[in-house]
Amino acid sequence: MSSSRSPFRFMPPPVVLVNENDQPLGTADKLRVHTEGLLHRAFSIFLFDPAGRLLVQRRAADKYHSGGLWSNTCCSHPRPDETPLDGATRRLPEELGFRTPLTPAFQKMYRLPVGDDLVEHEYNHVFVGTVESPDVRPCDTEVSDWAWMRPPALRGDVDTHPQRYTTWFRLLLPPVLSAAQASSWSSASGRDAEPLC
Repeated sequence: MSSSRSPFRFMPPPVVLVNENDQPLGTADKLRVHTEGLLHRAFSIFLFDPAGRLLVQRRAADKYHSGGLWSNTCCSHPRPDETPLDGATRRLPEELGFRTPLTPAFQKMYRLPVGDDLVEHEYNHVFVGTVESPDVRPCDTEVSDWAWMRPPALRGDVDTHPQRYTTWFRLLLPPVLSAAQASSWSSASGRDAEPLC
């Protein structure tokens, strides 16, 4: 068996290139945007339980960047024919096996190195939600582990061991936790998740 492998298991859809106002400029291959650092549209999901714990995932070790690192509940890119919310709603069950309503929280643009000369230059739409007792069934080609973490312990571990976490998660966590303290979606009235058949 050959030891070489493609950075993708299949040819993914192109990602949407945008300007600094999130206006579409076209599309490009996923690997190209991360190699050349092209600004593109993305989304990130942060789900809390009624006790205020955040659901985090560990990326599969053989992901082409940031493999084996802990990150937020789910993140990816909307397809060219999707809104960010549509893309997030699709991707959550693909990665973790359940659906739940999502609420837009904020948008963030950043340019961050992710290793191996790759760059995440994203206009990121951040979505949040509260979910009670989801049936988490991760896709093993995307997610190697998952956990519920209380914000104080999570903040402490990120500060002490930043190398364990993705660069975008470290950037987005503080504003997400700040928004959670001021928002109704983080209240103890969690919603039941809808499992996939």
